[in-house]
Amino acid sequence: MIKLRIIFFLLFAASHITYAQLSTQEIAILKTNMVKAVENSKLTDSLFAKLNKLPNKTALITGYMGTLEALKAKHSWNPYNKIKYVSRSLKTMQKAINMDKENMEIRFMRFSIEFYTPSFLGFSKDLAQDKKEIVKHYQNENFGLADRELVKNVAKFMIDSKKCTPAEVKILTKHL
Repeated sequence: MIKLRIIFFLLFAASHITYAQLSTQEIAILKTNMVKAVENSKLTDSLFAKLNKLPNKTALITGYMGTLEALKAKHSWNPYNKIKYVSRSLKTMQKAINMDKENMEIRFMRFSIEFYTPSFLGFSKDLAQDKKEIVKHYQNENFGLADRELVKNVAKFMIDSKKCTPAEVKILTKHL
């Protein structure tokens, strides 16, 4: 179930990379490859290297890089490296958020990473804040460049996370 959620998340997350940095064909390939990267560490590394080479990374590209760093943690067998990659991932996600504080997709990526990281590691400190920001976007119907499918999928994930209050679930449910 968790694997399906990660694949689902990466599938729709990859679809929103800016056209200014990647061609339409490259976006399609990246989208396909990010889904495969959930189970393929070499592909995760190559996608990260490709995005890392892009000049003047947007907040969204930076967010995708943070997501790939989280996948590196998933693929690592060494507990020290897992913690190192999660830590890097969350620093990268913070950088992306600092670049675009109002981007719901970036907030959602970080929420997802922290949601799947065991809480005893202490890396889940932004869950409540990101949840609040995501729900605020739904309350204000401020979805930026997010398409209808992304809006629906984020709402479903947030509800399924069991991290939302009944009032927040009511707001999110309106967009299913």
